[in-house]
Amino acid sequence: MTQVLITGAGAVSCLGTGVTAMWRALRAAPDSRPRRADDPGARMPLPLIHTAPAPPGPQGRATRLALTAAREAVADAGLDHRQLARSPVVIGTGGGNADHWERPLDPGRPYAPAFTVASAVAAELGACGGATSVSNACAAGGFALGMAADMIRSGEADVVVAGGAEAYSRVALGCFNRMNAVDPHACRPFHRERGGTVFGEGAAVLVLESAGHAHARGAPRPYAVLAGSGWSCDAHHLTAPDPDGVQIRRAMTDALAEAGAPPGSVGCLVPHGTGTRLNDVVESEAIGAVFGDHRQRLPLYSLKALIGHTAGAAGALGVLTAALVLRHRVVPPNVPLGADQDPLCPVSLPQDGPVPLTGRHVMVNAFAFGGNNVSLVLEGPAA
Repeated sequence: MTQVLITGAGAVSCLGTGVTAMWRALRAAPDSRPRRADDPGARMPLPLIHTAPAPPGPQGRATRLALTAAREAVADAGLDHRQLARSPVVIGTGGGNADHWERPLDPGRPYAPAFTVASAVAAELGACGGATSVSNACAAGGFALGMAADMIRSGEADVVVAGGAEAYSRVALGCFNRMNAVDPHACRPFHRERGGTVFGEGAAVLVLESAGHAHARGAPRPYAVLAGSGWSCDAHHLTAPDPDGVQIRRAMTDALAEAGAPPGSVGCLVPHGTGTRLNDVVESEAIGAVFGDHRQRLPLYSLKALIGHTAGAAGALGVLTAALVLRHRVVPPNVPLGADQDPLCPVSLPQDGPVPLTGRHVMVNAFAFGGNNVSLVLEGPAA
């Protein structure tokens, strides 16, 4: 099977702009608190969000975040215009450019439909291999990367620019307020007193490339190998995961099988872990079922506790985190839970400092409304 390498990466979130800034913040585990949305129309009890720095421009906010990450990723990979010209772009986003359709149109601002993020990135990069928007809610970025890897393995493309982007949406935040699914303090996955999630803005874009193409062009040393992905859908409920977790387990085991990775070779897991009551318990039980006794030795890194739930970008930011863990061979410290971890979520969340990565693989989970589940397994590159 064709090996799929991650040869470039770009990111923007509440932690700042750039992969270096992101890794520095992950290692430091700062106290990252959400703020009130800068939107006079956000008339709701808890208008909280982690805001990312978006550059000015006429495009929608999600597009500007995606372009920031895409430019960095392409430069990081050292791709030229000729190589990009044949490359597809696949971007996951739940709400697209919500700011262009949730507010009255400004006569001086061009209209942009909701899901134009992928096409805008392709146009900016001169990537003419096709632009695909993946919109299945909070798993969108993970599915986008899985689709991109399949394009390379099937021979459809040698290089794919893929990832996820999400910006503030008044409608989405209002809906979560109506569902009483926003935590009044912060996103606190696996906390015994968690009260819901807290949204965050962000984007992560990765350059995926076949090993043969990367070698032929003398690409820089890759971050990691995207070794496997597993997709499933439980279709149990519009918003809630199926309590039995069967399809979540299926996504995880299929990803491990495609990667050829036994559970014991996984040295870190980046969970979906939204901070909602049911999701964290179901995922914890699924991790126990898939990893068995290894669960006690498997460190989780809870990214959402630091940057919030970035919805359609969450899977892509999780994969970038996994790639950085593999590159540096270190699992960053989690935002401290102290003695407040939910006993119904018996997972390992190291908090006292970074711990060495001992396994060859890292798993990332991303789950979404409607029961859309995706797991991805990354492997460290050959020395």
